Amino acid sequence: MNPSPGRRILVSGANGFAGRVLIAALLAENHFVTGALRTGGTSLHHAQYREVCVGEIGPETDWRDALKDVDTVVHLAARVHQMQDRSGDPLKEFRSVNVAGTRRLAEQAAAAGARRLVFVSSIKVNGEGTATGEAFCETDEPAPQDAYGISKYEAELAAFEIGRRTGLEVVVVRPPLMVGRGVKGNLAALAGAIRKGRPLPLGALTDNRRSLLDVRNFASALVLCATHPSAAGEVFLLSDGVPVSTAQLARHIGRTIGHEPRLLPVPGVFIRLAARLLGKHAMAERLTGSLVINDAKIRRLLGWKPACCPNDWEI
Repeated sequence: MNPSPGRRILVSGANGFAGRVLIAALLAENHFVTGALRTGGTSLHHAQYREVCVGEIGPETDWRDALKDVDTVVHLAARVHQMQDRSGDPLKEFRSVNVAGTRRLAEQAAAAGARRLVFVSSIKVNGEGTATGEAFCETDEPAPQDAYGISKYEAELAAFEIGRRTGLEVVVVRPPLMVGRGVKGNLAALAGAIRKGRPLPLGALTDNRRSLLDVRNFASALVLCATHPSAAGEVFLLSDGVPVSTAQLARHIGRTIGHEPRLLPVPGVFIRLAARLLGKHAMAERLTGSLVINDAKIRRLLGWKPACCPNDWEI
C-alpha cells in the first residue's frame, strides 16, 4: 500500500543545479511537486510532478498558475553571484530579481493560500569569511559585502515582513558554496584544471578552513524546512560539517574525478600579493581565507544530519 500523499510544493528554479536534486528528494517522499522554470523544461515525467513556465523573475512575474493548489513554496531561483559582473549597476539588477522577485512570489503565495515559504538565501549574508577558530551562526549580525549578499539579505527581510503581515510561515536557509554533479562556477573550473593536469599553486594552503555543502545534503535539509513544524519562522545555516582547506578541497575533487591534482607549494602570502597586482584580490581571499559554518541549530531543532561527506562527492 502506497503512503498517503504529502504536501503540494512549488519549487522555483526547477531545472537548476539544486532544483533537480530537490525535486527528486521531494517526490521520493511522496509529495506533489510543481516545478517553476523561466523557460524550457526538464525531462522528468512523474505522476506527482508538473511544470509551469513563469518567464523572467522580477517584480512583475505572474506566479498564479504555478501556485494553484500549492501549500508550500521553496524559492531557489535567483540572480546568482557572478565573479565578473559586467552590469552597469549590479545591485539594481540583483534587487530586481532577488528582492522584488522574492517579494512578488511571497505576496502571491500568501494570496493563493500557501502556508509556508522556504527562501534560499546565502551565507554571504553573514559575510565573506571567518577568523581562525570562529564560525558563522544564525545569531551573527548580518554583514553582506557585495551586491549579491546585500540583495539576499534584503530579500530575507522582505519575506519575513510579508510573513508577519499575512501569516505566511517563512523559513530562511543560508547555504555556502555547494558541490555536486553538474556544479558550475569556480568548482567546475578547478575540476577542469585538475583534469587537464595543470599545475595549481594551492599545495601550501593547508591551514585555512572552508565549509561546503553537498547538493544532496542541501536537498534533504530543504525537505525538512518545507515540512517540519519547528522550521517556521527560523533562519538556518547549513554545511557538510567537515570544513576543508583549499589543498584538501583540490585533493577531494581530484579523487572524485579520478585525477591526482598537481599542487605547487606556493605560500598564501605570495598568492595574495600576485592577486592584488592582477586585480584579483577577492578571488585570492576565497582561496587563502576561511569561512566556517556552525550548523548546530538545524541539527538540534529539526534533527537534520548530512548524509554525504567530502569522500562521497560527485562532480
